[in-house]
Amino acid sequence: MRTRNSILASAAVAAALVVGTAATSWGARDDAAAPDVDAPVSVPAKVPVGLLAAMTRDLGLSVAQARERLTFQEDATDTQRRLERRLGDAFAGAWLEPDANELHVAVTDAADAAAVRAAGATAVVVEHSQEQLDAWKGALDRSLRPLGRATPSWYVDVEANEVVVNARAGAVAEARRAALAAGVPADALRVAASDEAPRTLVDVIGGNAYYIGGARCSVGFPVQGGFVTAGHCGRTGSTTTSPSGTFAGSSFPGNDYAWVRVASGNTPIGAVNNYAGGTVAVAGSTAAAVGASVCRSGSTTGWHCGSIQALNSSVTYAEGTVSGLIRTNVCAEPGDSGGSLLAGNQAQGVTSGGSGNCTSGGTTYFQPVNEALSAYGLTLVTSSGGGGTTPPPTGCTGYASTYSGSLTSGGTAVQPSGGYVTLTRSGSLRLCLQGPTGTDYDLYLQRWSGSAWSTVASATTASNRETVTYSASTGSYRYVVRAYSGSGAYTLGATTP
Repeated sequence: MRTRNSILASAAVAAALVVGTAATSWGARDDAAAPDVDAPVSVPAKVPVGLLAAMTRDLGLSVAQARERLTFQEDATDTQRRLERRLGDAFAGAWLEPDANELHVAVTDAADAAAVRAAGATAVVVEHSQEQLDAWKGALDRSLRPLGRATPSWYVDVEANEVVVNARAGAVAEARRAALAAGVPADALRVAASDEAPRTLVDVIGGNAYYIGGARCSVGFPVQGGFVTAGHCGRTGSTTTSPSGTFAGSSFPGNDYAWVRVASGNTPIGAVNNYAGGTVAVAGSTAAAVGASVCRSGSTTGWHCGSIQALNSSVTYAEGTVSGLIRTNVCAEPGDSGGSLLAGNQAQGVTSGGSGNCTSGGTTYFQPVNEALSAYGLTLVTSSGGGGTTPPPTGCTGYASTYSGSLTSGGTAVQPSGGYVTLTRSGSLRLCLQGPTGTDYDLYLQRWSGSAWSTVASATTASNRETVTYSASTGSYRYVVRAYSGSGAYTLGATTP
């Protein structure tokens, strides 16, 4: 009986490798450990140019650790969303411990802990649900406003399962009384003395940014027709230069978002300045969890990284209170206002304000970008390209096998022909990928572990050409091509031992 893998094997190379494909109907598998050609294609998170350098500088990570953390965060976000839907009222929040690559999910019913563990997360049984904590925090949005800057910020601490109020040293008792009067239970309340002094970040001039009269802010994320930024940067009707445009909508305080409609001749591009001579492609706006590593781009201080400390935070500026913000330990300075916050290649928010600076560190708050998009009915511009009808590019010559295909931006393909190769001897495995001019195509080599495909080598520069050389042992491998940005035809060359 001919095995599944040997059907397409050439007699000349049968001793070296076998090609498996999903295109032939062989019937049921007789080998439970055979490579699964129908498994979903998953590749590590793409690390944008400049992001690795910022993460190693600000988070103390190696390049390999930074890549691993971003991959973990992407997977953990998917797991958290599934569990939140399944747990319903019993869900009590989630947070990451990135140093240990652990996702913690809190539940109010011990019976739900098994579902959390089954999803690969760590279960924590607590007293108060996320819904309750958010409701109490919402009550504080109303009761603490009269205290003004005596209470600079308040937020939900999901790890501690409580609401935290930061108050000036002389106002702690008054803040506690106000919070209890608003209905926050004593066992769910922590009032801390704080010297935090948040301010909006609009008062520095100069640099590569956009201008509103004599003030400077930073572009947030491009949208169809313009870009989103911070609401405190300008009122509706205010005009901008570099790029030229008009504030088509603005909300501040209460919220801190705005959008600028740019004039003809200004083209929104789905990318963010990385202040390292390049750009970071924006792929979407999936919200990250508490504990996630994030990086910020701004026209005063460039790229800086940190982590999300809390969601749905409130902060009191001199102009009034803003609610629903992302609280982080990323630094920022005046002029960075409106700038971009990303988790990997996912847009998170625009810089609102904070305290501290990028010399001694600080706390910075961000207006979630999805709220701004929803408020004005805007569409985020993501990195993409057109085409796909041009002939496959050349450039990977001298390889034993050649494959070709076409992808749209964000798409992936598996070669050879959606299947795999099985090596029966060890040696050097060489790959070469050539994508269309002006695109960013990436290449991954994956090996079958017996139960899943895992990436063992990759080439993910900002170029349209990638090469991989890997010292391969015997086993089954497949080649994954991803169009990180841009679209069109590609050519893949492969030489196996």
